[in-house]
Amino acid sequence: MPKKFPPLTPQQVIQILTTKKFQFDRQKGSHAQYVHPISGRTVTVDMKEKEFGITLMKSMIHQSGLSREEFYGATKKTTKKT
Repeated sequence: MPKKFPPLTPQQVIQILTTKKFQFDRQKGSHAQYVHPISGRTVTVDMKEKEFGITLMKSMIHQSGLSREEFYGATKKTTKKT
């Protein structure tokens, strides 16, 4: 049975965000922030993590304002994980 929130790498999360029109805003230390130009929503991505666990995945999905299906369905690679 597939996991409801499969772990993703920072690069996969960034690929999802850029697919959904989020743009890189700034980075301080290992935390990069991506902002959506229309909604103004900001998603913080911790670049030092190898893979994000359930808690961080839920947090980034919530910050993006997307549903779990929209978030994971944004790219072919992440669609296969769900």
